[in-house]
This record gives sequence, structure tokens and C-alpha cells, in this order.
Amino acid sequence: MSRRRPPGFCAAALLLGIGLGGCAPTLPPHDYSAYRGHMPRSVLVLPPLNNTTEVDASYVYLSTVTRPLAEAGYYVFPVAVVDNFMKENGLPTPTEMNAVSLDKIRAVFGADAVLYTQIEEWGQKYTVLASTTVVKAHARLVDVRTGATLWEGTANAAQGSGNSGGGILGMVVAAAVGQIVGSSTDQAHNLSGVATHTMIFDTRNGLLSGPYHPDYATDPRGR
Repeated sequence: MSRRRPPGFCAAALLLGIGLGGCAPTLPPHDYSAYRGHMPRSVLVLPPLNNTTEVDASYVYLSTVTRPLAEAGYYVFPVAVVDNFMKENGLPTPTEMNAVSLDKIRAVFGADAVLYTQIEEWGQKYTVLASTTVVKAHARLVDVRTGATLWEGTANAAQGSGNSGGGILGMVVAAAVGQIVGSSTDQAHNLSGVATHTMIFDTRNGLLSGPYHPDYATDPRGR
């Protein structure tokens, strides 16, 4: 299994109208010193804190995290099981779940690391001439034993619709249609999966290959 994106991944995304922050490596490479010193085998993912007005954003985003984390080589505690357990024990909201101490998480679940996420932008933004679906979230991987931040990343993707023909009226109609269609097909969910995968597998700033990944011993950033 290769950590690299398929050839032309970013070009294909651009052709589809999906903007991906990870396709333009403008940030300096991440410092993996703490990560290498506390390499986790298991990751517990908490429901994201939602800083937007979209009430479903937290759990829609949560549903897209497990697969890329597992593909990166980590055991991921089943997110639905963790969520239900927390709720059954008097923590009904993501805010309360995110406030649980690392010592308690370690004692109850035995996780090596916790992935904390904050959703900063989500859903459609309608302007006069265009409709754009945006997903932006900041993630932080924290070592349960020490509380050290092992890694941070940003999932960021946007897909817009518009019409360069037909004058202003044509643009307005195209944007409105794009907004309706986008809502019915749940573009935000699809973008969330793309953005999360891109963040985790970014070759400069993504997660290191985990212990269950075939490239674990040869990842040049991690060993």
C-alpha cells in the first residue's frame, strides 16, 4: 500500500472543481520529533467541535475519519461505539466529550493517542454569482500518556459552481441550481472525505505511516 496519491490526483481534483489545500505544499515540512518518540498504535477519535452553524457537521465529518486513519496504519476505535459509550455515561455533546481528561481516556479505552478536531467551515456559501461548498477542519493528534501534541493538520476542500455564459442572470440561475443540487447530493459529506484523506496522506505534513502499515519501517520521515 503506497502513501502517495495516484499520479494526477491534484490535477483531477481541479478538473472536478475541487480545491485541495494539500495539493499545494507551501507549508514547511512538519517536525516529527515528538511523533517518532511516542508513535501510537491505536487512535481514539472524538466527535469534532463544531464552530459552524451546520448542526450535522460534526457527525458527518466523524463518519469520514476512520477509513483513512486505518489505511495509514493505525487501529481506530469504532467511532460509533465511543460516541455511544460517552453519551451513556453522561456526556451527550462533543464539547463535553472533548473535555474528558487523557488519564480517563487511557484508563477506560487504553488508547495511545486521541484525535481532536475543530470544524471551522462547513457547507454551502451562496453568493450572487456562485455557490461554493466548503469543508475546513483543524485536527490535532495528542499522546495520551504525556499530553504532547504529536501532529497537527488542516483538512481543507472547496467545490464551486457557476456559469461563465448567459450573462449575470445565467450566473445567478446556475449558482442557485448548484446550491439545490449540492444540498440534495450532500456535497459536504463527499468533500469531507476528500479533505480528510488529503490531510492524512499529505507527503510533507501528513501522518506518519502507522505500525500496521506496510511502509512503517521504511517511511523516511518516521524512522
